[in-house]
Amino acid sequence: MEKNTKIYIAGHRGMVGSAIWRALEAKGYTHLVGKTSKELDLRNKQAVESFFDEEKPDVVIDAAARVGGILANNNYPYQFLMENMQIQNNLIDSSLSADVQKFIFLGSSCIYPKLAPQPLKEEYLLTGPLEPTNEWYAIAKITGVKACEAIRKQFGKDYISLMPTNLYGPYDNFDLNTSHVLPAMIRKFHDSKIKGLETGVTEPVEVWGSGTPMREFLFVEDLADAVVFALENQFQDNLYNVGTGVDLTIKDLAELIQKIVGHTGEIIWDSSKPDGTPRKLMDVSKMTDAGWKAKVGLEEGIRRTYDWFLENQETFKQVKI
Repeated sequence: MEKNTKIYIAGHRGMVGSAIWRALEAKGYTHLVGKTSKELDLRNKQAVESFFDEEKPDVVIDAAARVGGILANNNYPYQFLMENMQIQNNLIDSSLSADVQKFIFLGSSCIYPKLAPQPLKEEYLLTGPLEPTNEWYAIAKITGVKACEAIRKQFGKDYISLMPTNLYGPYDNFDLNTSHVLPAMIRKFHDSKIKGLETGVTEPVEVWGSGTPMREFLFVEDLADAVVFALENQFQDNLYNVGTGVDLTIKDLAELIQKIVGHTGEIIWDSSKPDGTPRKLMDVSKMTDAGWKAKVGLEEGIRRTYDWFLENQETFKQVKI
């Protein structure tokens, strides 16, 4: 891959897209293209086609999506299904029409069946029912994976899909109604700590579910490194899991974040709220065999994320729907 290759990063202002942008710049890539959602509405097919006609990118990295946690997925199923399909379909179809030779589609581990064997292998896709709390997002992402696979099969283009596990890091969404579990916990423990300091009363923190489900977490800069690796190498298959291959319980995660944030109150588990999938551990052996593995440990990643949160409290991302 030449350093002056024209690379369009869809969603370049988001947590994932901005991390990819920084990683590519650090590697010396000089011709990066990005458009804000105000400059280019990716849900608008005609606007996307016009953009491709004008810019003619050599490579497209799709890091654009409507994302959110269990609450957002439950409350806004139509937006999570339709908007994600609109975004990715417009990008994939326009890339094919514009003869883009390399396309990297980013999905999510939620594409795999709720009760699939652990760890999750790529071949488990479409072998069973999805987790109901995020099936709308999952179905959209599955169609993206299959569209890229179809193009690879029919047209021989290097279109690949990377399925990251749960992501976190700088520029994450910290809105308590739409965020994922890890940034939501950072926000809850921090807010409770500050309130306790102001009132002199140690505040408890309430967390959804039982605390027993197990989750794997990947620092977003590791995913960006995986994307650069995929950009610079030819992969044999169309679908690859990206993660650490290590998980922990939500209870252990909460206690780790509580320690890092410095909150000393009680953790209250609201078992009336959904747990989601019992376990979601990725089998990352295909990426390991290809020559890539994650570098940032969970405690280090959470500390770096909390440091970023503290430095950006006035402007951190809060996604409203």
